[in-house]
Amino acid sequence: MIIMNRPMSDQGASASAAGKRWRGVILGALAIAFVAVGAGFIGFLSQLRGTEIKPARNADGIVVLTGGASRVSDAMELLAGGYGRRLLISGVHPLSGASDISRSLPDNQSLLNCCVDLDRSAVNTRSNAAETRRWVHEKGFKSLIVVTSNYHMPRAIVELSHAMPDITLIPYAVVGDKWREEPWWSNSGTLRLVLSEYVKYVAAEVRVRLADAGLDIMHETTDSDIRAPRRPATAQAN
Repeated sequence: MIIMNRPMSDQGASASAAGKRWRGVILGALAIAFVAVGAGFIGFLSQLRGTEIKPARNADGIVVLTGGASRVSDAMELLAGGYGRRLLISGVHPLSGASDISRSLPDNQSLLNCCVDLDRSAVNTRSNAAETRRWVHEKGFKSLIVVTSNYHMPRAIVELSHAMPDITLIPYAVVGDKWREEPWWSNSGTLRLVLSEYVKYVAAEVRVRLADAGLDIMHETTDSDIRAPRRPATAQAN
């Protein structure tokens, strides 16, 4: 018996060609997205300092965003060194007071009494920026040293710059012990932290750009800066 293959109809050939085109478009879009994400991640990593470098200049004030080890103590050292006239500790537990901080920083009692303000309202990076803006404008400051962990600094600068475009921001990145002791990619916990922070950084960039274009459609959400329950802001807060 001789079986003869029927020629493919014009309609079937057209559908097959269209399917191939769509597969090509999808694969191309995925490749572009992959490259964009990779390039963005490399750009993010390039902003993360591996060592602590003192600010190149003084500022009117200093703000420290609580949530990472030694952030507050490093900010107090900058204040004691005359890098700023006043310090705002943003994100303090609502039930904490200056006395709770002073117990962990006994050598800075006089500075705590005269030159430190506590913000108990902020619960995440965006609200850190809002409360810092209020404080800066209240004090009439024009420049600000920003103290936070190195992995958190890019997102903090995005939020603070958006909230205070008229204020000069000077980053001071705090580098944790784990970051110093081993490459970030070799520790699973640090790797997850960096990847998670990159995602939040991209989300902040997108929200800010939309807001600048008049499309502030993304509601404020909580992030890893929220402590539940939130711990008092001390030199060893995490």
